Amino acid sequence: MQRQYTGTSGKIDNCQLGVFLAYASDRGRALIDRELYLPTCWTEDPARRADARVGDEVGFATKPSLARAMLARAVDVGVPFRWVTGDEVYGQDPVLRGWLAQRRLGYVLAIGCKHRCGPRGQNVRTVSAILPEDAWEIRSAGDGAHGLREYAWALVPLPGRHEDGFEDALLIRRSLADGERAYYLTHAPAGTPLAEIVRAAGARWAIEECFQAAKNEVGLDHYQVRHYRAWYRHITLAMAAAAHLAAVRVTEAEKGEATVT
Repeated sequence: MQRQYTGTSGKIDNCQLGVFLAYASDRGRALIDRELYLPTCWTEDPARRADARVGDEVGFATKPSLARAMLARAVDVGVPFRWVTGDEVYGQDPVLRGWLAQRRLGYVLAIGCKHRCGPRGQNVRTVSAILPEDAWEIRSAGDGAHGLREYAWALVPLPGRHEDGFEDALLIRRSLADGERAYYLTHAPAGTPLAEIVRAAGARWAIEECFQAAKNEVGLDHYQVRHYRAWYRHITLAMAAAAHLAAVRVTEAEKGEATVT
């Protein structure tokens, strides 16, 4: 527990922060891995570590480092996936992006408006502002709570080409309602259609849907633990239960489709 920024409330709160890995496909989605983020005020305080029973092997790790460790576990056990998505915390980390590129994994990672990657070193907000109108295409990022999530999208190639046939680009999303923009760095096989990259960008919302379902259905956030391992025990059990329910939903839906046909 520590006063720190959390995306849940959008402000600094006294809270715990977990880093989660979700798996999303056309058949369903579920949380598949987790790590508890420990700020330095915890990792560098022997008394706190002892009270919370944090093992000597646990050191400080940034959120991108924790994400990289979970992705490595997924790769090692053969989880089939083609794209990695994440918010700005992960998109701004060059080490994580480099790790993904080395493993030939495509990514669509959010970045801030001040990130510099233009051909003349401009920030992405400046690049976006000078794009001609014909650079934009209206595409859906997938179904949302209120129907298709349609935005205007632009894909701007970035200098350089990787020897493995992958290319880097800046992806920009513009709201059709108010013009608000969001920015992403992408790494994908050369020739990947914009529609596929947009679908990958939209898959990032799957983790929020996983959180909502796991909280409502299996009590992901219904705990009061004081020990490091206890957090992992509760979260892991809740994740397993939520994944089981997701699998049951898919199985029952397929049975229904088979009956109809």
